[in-house]
Amino acid sequence: MDEMFVNNTPLAERMRARNLDEFIGQKHIVGQDSLIRRALKVNRLGSCIFYGPPGVGKTTLAFIIASSLGLESVKLNAVASGVADAKKVIMDAKQNFELTGKSTMLILDECHRWSKSQSDSILEAVERGYITLIGTTTENPHVSLTPAIVSRCRVFKFKHLTNEDIKDALLIALKDIDRGYGKLDVEIELDALNHFANFSNGDLRSGYNALELAVTTTPMVDGKIKITKAVAEQCIQQPVISVDENFYYDMLSAFCKSLRGSDSDAAIYYSQRLIRAGCDPLLICRRLIAHASEDVGMADSNASLMAMVAMNAIKNLGLPEGEISLTHAIIYVCEAEKSNSVIEALERARHDAEFNPDDNIPEHLKNYHYDEKNPPEYKYPHNFGGYCKQQYLPDKLKDRVYYVPKNNGREKGMVKKKDRFN
Repeated sequence: MDEMFVNNTPLAERMRARNLDEFIGQKHIVGQDSLIRRALKVNRLGSCIFYGPPGVGKTTLAFIIASSLGLESVKLNAVASGVADAKKVIMDAKQNFELTGKSTMLILDECHRWSKSQSDSILEAVERGYITLIGTTTENPHVSLTPAIVSRCRVFKFKHLTNEDIKDALLIALKDIDRGYGKLDVEIELDALNHFANFSNGDLRSGYNALELAVTTTPMVDGKIKITKAVAEQCIQQPVISVDENFYYDMLSAFCKSLRGSDSDAAIYYSQRLIRAGCDPLLICRRLIAHASEDVGMADSNASLMAMVAMNAIKNLGLPEGEISLTHAIIYVCEAEKSNSVIEALERARHDAEFNPDDNIPEHLKNYHYDEKNPPEYKYPHNFGGYCKQQYLPDKLKDRVYYVPKNNGREKGMVKKKDRFN
């Protein structure tokens, strides 16, 4: 067994996909008829930004693309690199381009951490083709990156991996003779495998790390390593969910419907049953945040703040201290007045946006420059005491009403401003 662990390279690094066929998940990006596969066939992909949660394959896909295109690749981390590092890469890339006619792929991890001056330093090299940039980030690039960089890149949004994706990847690692644990006789219980997947939260790196810890720390018995649910609990440091899958979802449903039904006793009970069964309390927080807007909404907007405070407490305090704030928020959401006007407004607006759009924005709302001659008259509401009547929706939708106040809580008596000032 000792020979297996002479290589100290982490399992997650050893098991990186080497080509698109080995790549786990993200079928919307790397599927058989995807843009990336088509672009690679004709060498027309260009610079990209990959954004999404950690551990879903952003950097791995960048290296696969570089290899598929036969490009030299250089990896920088935006946290540890600066303008000088970028200039060195650009100088080497220019020399390589002049000699071979091929660009160099710059894989820039955490690209949202680069300043404007750092980003601007590579713009010319990207435009001239010396550099093909693939930036990876967990932040929305349209918000966190400079427009100059985003405009020169195709943006691909990565999703959390599913539990099935992660289980498939872990089983492959157990069978892989060259990079994984195929030379060992490893037996893993289904409960343990499910536990690794459930608590990886869509992050394959986390799943690999847990499996690696389990295999390397579990002693052999009669030449076999047996990974039980008890071992999995220790490696993930979360208890295995101790109820079957159907009952788990039934309890989660009962918790949500107790929130909506204003039964704080039932909601507290189901939250504790879920936590004691091994449910991640952050999942309960996420449901609480959703219901604070869906079922309480404008009747008491403080419910959303309380739910966010509970999530912050769970993240920063953990259990058991965070449970106090979580229970506080559950009681608040339950006992608050209820209104579903927010979700109704969303559904009405979403329907029109999808099935009845009108792109004819009223002229007086368009982005006219201050020095243009004779712009349409826009009434500045603060010049009229904070409100003035004018058309905001496009002509086809001008009479639409999406938000209809309910007669509950702080929403009671609220009316649309356009009606109030008639």
